[in-house]
Amino acid sequence: MTIDFEAIRKKLDRLSGAARNRSVMWKPTEGEVHTVRLLSFPDNDGQPFKELWFYYGIGNNRGLLAPYQFGNKDPIQELITKLHDDGSKESYELAKKLYPKMRTYAPVIVRGEEDKGVQIWAFGKTVYQAILGLMLDEDYGDITDPKTGRDIKVACMKQPGRKWAMTEVRPRGKQSPISSDSNQGSEWMNGIPNLDDIYQSKNYDELSKIVNDWINGYENDGFDSGETTQESPSSEGSSTSSSKTYSNIDDAFADLMDS
Repeated sequence: MTIDFEAIRKKLDRLSGAARNRSVMWKPTEGEVHTVRLLSFPDNDGQPFKELWFYYGIGNNRGLLAPYQFGNKDPIQELITKLHDDGSKESYELAKKLYPKMRTYAPVIVRGEEDKGVQIWAFGKTVYQAILGLMLDEDYGDITDPKTGRDIKVACMKQPGRKWAMTEVRPRGKQSPISSDSNQGSEWMNGIPNLDDIYQSKNYDELSKIVNDWINGYENDGFDSGETTQESPSSEGSSTSSSKTYSNIDDAFADLMDS
């Protein structure tokens, strides 16, 4: 048998890339309080953070980046439209399972982990609203400014009797530069990871096959296997309930880099 060394090289590059991508992702540890400095993505139409939309729980796929958000043809959006046009209760219920969900991404410097450089923090709606609320508060303003911004406290705590650990953000008391070393600060600002290198959308034909296979299984078996093994990504923390695959949402989204 002839070995295809070029194919092996490409596979190694892909696996190495996945490891590098995962290494830049950060999430708060349950039961701990972290001090974090939020940064802004450059060239992002004046918005500090980036929003990405994913299809979640379709078959065995951990997450699928929605092409429509980039202006590309999207077979899953086409299917949702057809289901809406059908108007039946069954079509409506199936369409709901296909709706994309938003995840927000922010560059961060985690205090105590400065040697790791700029990392990426992914969070959901509740944390996003809290951070934007801080930035609109005139007492705080642009907390991402590299010279006059502020660190924040990020706490991930599970209250007694609650199913989910909740992530809370609180501003620190005073303004400060991201680093006392201006050269280090510049290096961080110029080293913000590119989300396009971390998440790539599948092409139209690939997504069509994935959703068609899922629909066929759904119709034949009467259930969605993806939803029985994974948690909904709209929650803000970790669940202590049993799950075949993940114990918390951030772990599920971290696996997107391997898909």
